[in-house]
Formats: sequence, C-alpha cells, structure tokens
Amino acid sequence: MVSLAARRCPGPQDILREKRHPAARFSDDSSQEPRPISASRAAGAAVARSTLDAAPATGADRGAVRRRRSPLQLIVQIVGELLITAGLVLLLFVAWELWWTNIDADIKQDQALEEFFSDVPVPPATAGPAPSAGSVPPVGEDFGEPAVLEQAALTGTFGVAYIPRFGEDYSRPITAGVGTEVLDNLGLGHYPGTAAPGQVGNIALAGHRQTHGQVLDQIHTLVPGDRIYLQTRDGYYTYVFRNTEIVLPDQVDVIAPVPTDPAAEPVDRILTLTSCNPRFGAQERIIAYSVMESWRPPEAGPPPEIAEQVARTAGRG
Repeated sequence: MVSLAARRCPGPQDILREKRHPAARFSDDSSQEPRPISASRAAGAAVARSTLDAAPATGADRGAVRRRRSPLQLIVQIVGELLITAGLVLLLFVAWELWWTNIDADIKQDQALEEFFSDVPVPPATAGPAPSAGSVPPVGEDFGEPAVLEQAALTGTFGVAYIPRFGEDYSRPITAGVGTEVLDNLGLGHYPGTAAPGQVGNIALAGHRQTHGQVLDQIHTLVPGDRIYLQTRDGYYTYVFRNTEIVLPDQVDVIAPVPTDPAAEPVDRILTLTSCNPRFGAQERIIAYSVMESWRPPEAGPPPEIAEQVARTAGRG
C-alpha cells in the first residue's frame, strides 16, 4: 500500500498527456476475469449479513431496548409516585380539618341554637348601642340569689355563651359533655360534674380553637374586665374575666370547685374556659378564669349590652 507522503503529484507533462489521450485513463476490463474473493472477505460479508438479519426491525424497537429500566429505577419511580399520592392526601386532610370542619360545625351549632330557643322565650332587643367589649354595664336591679339549673337538667344543649370580645355576633351553644361528638359539632362542652351557671363552685367549659367551629380561637385576646354572658332557661349570668394560665394537659385540677385547690371549699361562682394551646397544637392547655358579677331572670330580659345580640341569635332581631 502506498502512503500519502510517497505519491507523486502530477506535473505539466502529465496533464498534457491526459488531454491528448483521454481514453488512456480507462482500460477495457470487460475481457478481464473477475478477481477471486478471499476467504476472509467472504467470512466478513457473511457476518455482516447475519448481524443485519438479527438487528431490531424498527427504530421504535431499538428505543424500547434503550428504555428498559433497572430494578433500582423501578423502585425509585414507585416510591416517588407513592410520595406524591401521600402529599395530595395530606393536603386534602388539612383542607378538611381547617376548613370543612368549621363549616360543618357552624351548621350544627345553628341547629342546636334553634332548638334551644324554641323552648326559651326572648324579649325583643332594647334600643341603644351596645357598649364595647370591656366596658362596665350599668348597675341594674338586685335580683337576689341566682336561679340554678339542677344537675339533672344539664343535658343536651342547655345554654348559650355570649363573649363580646370575640365579636358582636359571637354566640355559641353550651352542651353537656366534652366528648368528640359534642366538641366537634356542638360548640362549648360542659365538663360533667362541674357547677351549673350561677352556682357556687366552678362551671367549666371546653372548646376547640382552630377546628370544628373555632369556638375558643380568640381566648388569648381576653383582657381583665371583659364580660362573658351565659344564658339558660332560668336567666342570664354575667361573669367578669380575671386571668389566664397555661398548664399541661394532665393538670385537671383547674376544673375543681376551687381551681388548682381540689380540697378547698368553694365560696365563689367561677367560670373556667379551657382550650388547646398553642393555636395550632395541643401540647398544652390555656385556661381562662372569670368570676360571676350578676344575674337576671328571664322575665327581666337580657343585659342591655347584649340584648340585640341575644335577639339576633334567637332569630328575632
């Protein structure tokens, strides 16, 4: 074989020769016999033909071979799809917990209030604007010792709570029990065995903060002097807020007749509100204490500062 460096470049005489005898460049090989094919070339051609015959027929088939995944890749794909599905389920749960449970609970609480007021007459609202949440109401008549519901009457929805600090339209039913069937649906739950509204001792109520109606979501906004009003078929009871404290969930003595002192003999009429703390957690409990200031029998009508609110709640405003 001649290398590129050994080949002679054509000179002028060669070019003239080709112009005079152009046919000389081509020889008639028709008379020549075909050259025999060597054994090695024949074997190579056979291998090439067999390789072509065995190759995939189409480009799609070749792509399928290239896309074949290893077991590890399949595992990663499956795990990824499961994580995406779990994330979507979690988002749906959060939406249900923080949004739909509030809507559902509000509907059921409205039904409970409607049922309560079907048996409790409410005078029409008095004229005049309502004072602010922390203002002191005018001094009224002395109605003597408050009427108190018997423990046997503390069943179902037996009262309504009004807390102006939480909004001028805040009214929640008070229902016996603190199980999920009550707290998740019917507003404030009354701890069994604690006092009735107006009774000496401690009436203890529980409610959710961020779910199921957000009954006590704003409990941390109470300030000393705020009024909390409870209504039953026997009258209206006004409590004055004093203070809050944070305790662990197992500190149940906060609902004792004398909070945190179960052995003491009660002399005051106390209202205790309990809820989870912090707002989006349940590691602690926030406790709000109030002391009863006054009461009014049903025939005297609601306290003037909540008269319009009571009328609206009863559907007569």
